[in-house]
Amino acid sequence: METTATRMTAEQYYAVTVEGDRKQLVDGEIVVNEPKTIHALLQMRLAFGLQSWVQGGERRGIALLPTDVRMDEHNVYGPDLLWFSEEHVPEDLDAYPERVPDLCVEIRSASTWRYDVGAKKRVCEAGGLPELWLVDDAAATVLVYRRSTPRAQTFDVALELGAADALRSPQLPGFALPLDELFRR
Repeated sequence: METTATRMTAEQYYAVTVEGDRKQLVDGEIVVNEPKTIHALLQMRLAFGLQSWVQGGERRGIALLPTDVRMDEHNVYGPDLLWFSEEHVPEDLDAYPERVPDLCVEIRSASTWRYDVGAKKRVCEAGGLPELWLVDDAAATVLVYRRSTPRAQTFDVALELGAADALRSPQLPGFALPLDELFRR
């Protein structure tokens, strides 16, 4: 007799998890994130840089630390950093966002990196995410995936940035974070 594993739905996930428990739903399975100290350091530097940019001008949206984002029926992600443009800032800040952010940032954790570069990247792309940054502390690089235009069907721009580069985005005019500063030990 053949058995089929039942994939958990987003509704089931929300019913059994608690805020801040470092869990995500990836293709119907709960995945636990166990970040190390370097992860927290990189997250802090990225969040500070993005928040400084947001506060440096008007109508620059909001930057958020991890909060659950329902991608589809079987995927609920908690990106390490999110940014919503002014036009897409969630109306109810007491609820989980109802739409995909304009930028998601994932930082390498041994327990989740394979999902970040695989299933999660695929679902983010299919869900219309405009831009994804995958921060790899082991290689001191940032993989950037973005759509060249809002109408692009897929991530049609792929960059690998190293220590000599600065992290920038067409969505964030004037934002620049030198990667040698980001990865400084």
